[in-house]
Amino acid sequence: MECGKLYIVATPIGNLEDITYRAINVLNSVDIIAAEDTRHTLKLLNKYEISKHLISYHRHNEEIKSDGLIKELKEGKNIALVSDAGTPGICDPGEVIIKKCVEENIEVIPIPGACAFVNALICSGLNTDSFLFIGFLPLNKKNRREKLEQVENSKNTVILYEAPHKLQATLKDLKDVVGNRTIVVARELTKIHEEFIRGNIDEIIQRTLEIKGELIILIEGNANLKTEKEKLKDLSLEDHYLYYQRTGITKKEIIKNIAKDRNIAKNEVYMYFIDRK
Repeated sequence: MECGKLYIVATPIGNLEDITYRAINVLNSVDIIAAEDTRHTLKLLNKYEISKHLISYHRHNEEIKSDGLIKELKEGKNIALVSDAGTPGICDPGEVIIKKCVEENIEVIPIPGACAFVNALICSGLNTDSFLFIGFLPLNKKNRREKLEQVENSKNTVILYEAPHKLQATLKDLKDVVGNRTIVVARELTKIHEEFIRGNIDEIIQRTLEIKGELIILIEGNANLKTEKEKLKDLSLEDHYLYYQRTGITKKEIIKNIAKDRNIAKNEVYMYFIDRK
């Protein structure tokens, strides 16, 4: 028997009209819809007059339910996976079943659509050339600190998700690590109260004391961050030599690397160390 297909279907992040024709067609055609919250998904299905067998599939039952879904797929049934909002697998359930499908050679098909952080980024006014998406910060203090240091050391725009009741604490943690950098808080995207709050962290802390709704934090990249090559050029020639010497490479390779890093002739570096003897 031929296996069914798993469709990863992006759904609206707020406005129920933000769904593609293809997504509606897929939801109409599959045998089963695996939903993060069946009650939430039912609102979407009712709007588009779709009636399907719904299965609950969320963070706390992924491991158990994924095996059952694999069984259904192997029996030839097509399944659509949806989250409460946006694209499944991005800070939402989906990763487990997708990995298992790949392992079992079951076809996984993306049905593109809304993704909250992408829409927040394109309207933020911050650099969109490259970015670092972190999702929710860990609660564990050590892991949280490591992620915050990633934010501090990123030259790219950084994107975080956060719950409204945790926003103030997160902003204060950011201020402690990255300083009073420019940020944007995107709130309730595609909904009636959609809003972009822009300013430095101190300003945003004051303007979001009683904030509500779905939130995304975008942090300006660290423009003062030096590249590894820039850091090496700041070293003395002796320290630059020691840096490469610790890696175990030959003297010839060290001189070649120093010359390249500093954009000078290899002979100039060689003569410097000859004269120092």
